[in-house]
Amino acid sequence: MDRTAAGWVNGFLGVLIFSGSLPATRVAVADFAPVFLTASRAAIAGAIALLLLAALGERRPERGDLMSLAIVSLGVVVGFPLLTAIALQHITSAHSIVFIGLLPLATAIFGVVRGGERPRPAFWAFSLLGSALVVGFAVSQGITAAPAGDLLMVAAIVVCGLGYAEGAKLSRRLGGWQVISWALVLSLPVMLVIAFATRPDTLAGVGGPAWLGLAYVSLFSMLIGFVFWYRGLAQGGIAAVGQLQLLQPFFGLALAGLLLHEEVNPAMIGVTVAIVFCVAGARKFAR
Repeated sequence: MDRTAAGWVNGFLGVLIFSGSLPATRVAVADFAPVFLTASRAAIAGAIALLLLAALGERRPERGDLMSLAIVSLGVVVGFPLLTAIALQHITSAHSIVFIGLLPLATAIFGVVRGGERPRPAFWAFSLLGSALVVGFAVSQGITAAPAGDLLMVAAIVVCGLGYAEGAKLSRRLGGWQVISWALVLSLPVMLVIAFATRPDTLAGVGGPAWLGLAYVSLFSMLIGFVFWYRGLAQGGIAAVGQLQLLQPFFGLALAGLLLHEEVNPAMIGVTVAIVFCVAGARKFAR
């Protein structure tokens, strides 16, 4: 398998894992406060990452890598999880998942700014069309009914796109799992303090689904998914492989409907199908 094909395979596996993140977060915030959930998931993943780095004897990043790792931490370790956790107190996971359609555009833009990539003009046309479909869906579903949730999701997409592009650029030198591991370790001291300070007074009322949600976002969303995702972006190109995120609503909507019994209406499915056609066009002109 050549490097580009391997990038698409790894990217697809990353997207598949990330698809469960918003439904799992929706379940977890039913019993955990958003700030505690964000800090605890990062602390759990950070502790595991620290053990892995120590056990495998990985060399420490160079001083010049620290700023990039800080951007990754702020984007995908803190920013996206916290903003989405708060947003999901206002909107359903099915509604929030459609905003993931904006991620490819955000990732591609930061791929140009931070990664030096230069997709062709037709690529941007397809990416903008996909993003417009997502925004149009949010408005048609009554964005004024929960403006806070929608705005928080948009902010989450921006910081996540930056974290994806920055991590992919760094993965070309350090490796995919090493980048997310060092980013988690960098944020570990702060996340431990925040998790301890915001811990629930009692865990008696926390149900099994919330614990499972916390476990999923800690192990898969925060660590394992990024092993495949950053490797895929580094191998196949940030802008190109980043378009795979447009498949994420398919998987996420299915999970929200099957596991959470949330309504998945025809409009959601229609938008998702349309943006998948957009990703096919964008992929053709990514380079």
